[in-house]
Amino acid sequence: MERVAIDLAVASTMELVNAASAIAAELARREPPESATACLELTESLSAANDMNEAALAGFVSVVDVGREVQRWGFPSTQSWLRNRLGMREARAKERLVLARQRHRLTEVTGRWRAGDLSLGYATTIAGAVARLDDEDCAAAEKILLGMVDQDFSAGKVASFGRRIRDVIAERDGTDQAPDDAQRGYDRSWIDSTRSLDGGRYIKGWLNAEDAAIWDGTLGPLAKPAGTDDRRDLSERTAAALSAVLSGGHKATKVTVICDLDTLTGGSAPGRLTDGTPIPAEQARRIALAAGVSPLLLGRGHVPLYLGYRERFATPGQRRVLEALYPTCAVVGCEVPGTLSEVDHVRGWALGNSPTDVDQLTLTCGFHNRYKAAHPGRISVRRDAEGRYSYRLQEPETGNGGKTVTPIATGRPPPWSQAA
Repeated sequence: MERVAIDLAVASTMELVNAASAIAAELARREPPESATACLELTESLSAANDMNEAALAGFVSVVDVGREVQRWGFPSTQSWLRNRLGMREARAKERLVLARQRHRLTEVTGRWRAGDLSLGYATTIAGAVARLDDEDCAAAEKILLGMVDQDFSAGKVASFGRRIRDVIAERDGTDQAPDDAQRGYDRSWIDSTRSLDGGRYIKGWLNAEDAAIWDGTLGPLAKPAGTDDRRDLSERTAAALSAVLSGGHKATKVTVICDLDTLTGGSAPGRLTDGTPIPAEQARRIALAAGVSPLLLGRGHVPLYLGYRERFATPGQRRVLEALYPTCAVVGCEVPGTLSEVDHVRGWALGNSPTDVDQLTLTCGFHNRYKAAHPGRISVRRDAEGRYSYRLQEPETGNGGKTVTPIATGRPPPWSQAA
């Protein structure tokens, strides 16, 4: 049996985590006492301790999220990391991320939670209720909801009232703030949605130049008036076009990005759409390397060298074969459905010299398609006996002498170290 001796007053955070992990491992190995009364008391005590552990975890996740550390490891989002590395269900991962992002605004909730005076269930409920509120409304909602907790309302009742607060505030024009991702800049797209009380959904968001080009090329033609009797405004026609796309009742995307050969090979000259809209060089290269958009490549003197259409990269028949082979993105652990992924040339694509044979293609989500193009050295390609490819994310540089730290709590190796 391992002995744990630690001075709480001087121990580092890592030492405390290691000690807590060792104690948890020993508790998990032991059989519970035979006394039901003793087990009831132990359950309540351990549950309270777990709630305080969750408070500490929320702080750790908050730092990871703000620092965008998970992107270096090949995960598109903190929520994806929580699902794949910590094995959480989607709802639990989202819940933990909301807690991490709201803890700095909920000062009284965080203080009571860390002190053991507030359960994880209540903290989660209140954090979810205030996620869409501005700071002033957040403070008011925190006070009201904590008052309900003090009156012994159940977490379900507090959650029900919290949803009403959020929806009422969200309906007021101009009072809800953009998500944290949008406040960090305009290089990343985001879409946020909130379900209303009548079953509808509020939607708002931002698309960067790359995704906006796809949006315009897909929805633009579908959002045109259906005829002289079509009295819908543009917003209504756009919503109908989006519904048509989501239901599959739309034609193939028609987006062409024009860029110089120098741009494709690393130059800084911006690309452009056919209507003249400029596209930053880096995004133009990503678009040209993706299979879902047509790149028109220009040589010296702006002479067209190559016009790659969607069918050039993968025929509809090849696409159906790939969707049958790959139910999800080829990156191990990524759960994006294959039907929503992009066709990827396993060995890369350069001016059409790479073969577009079905046994040289796979499916990757948009994030991992761009990640593979930007970081080819961080992707390990494997092929199984049935001919299916899988991509594994390689360990990034940690700035710690190339060494990584495996959490003692799990002892699990990184996912890319496991055999295919």
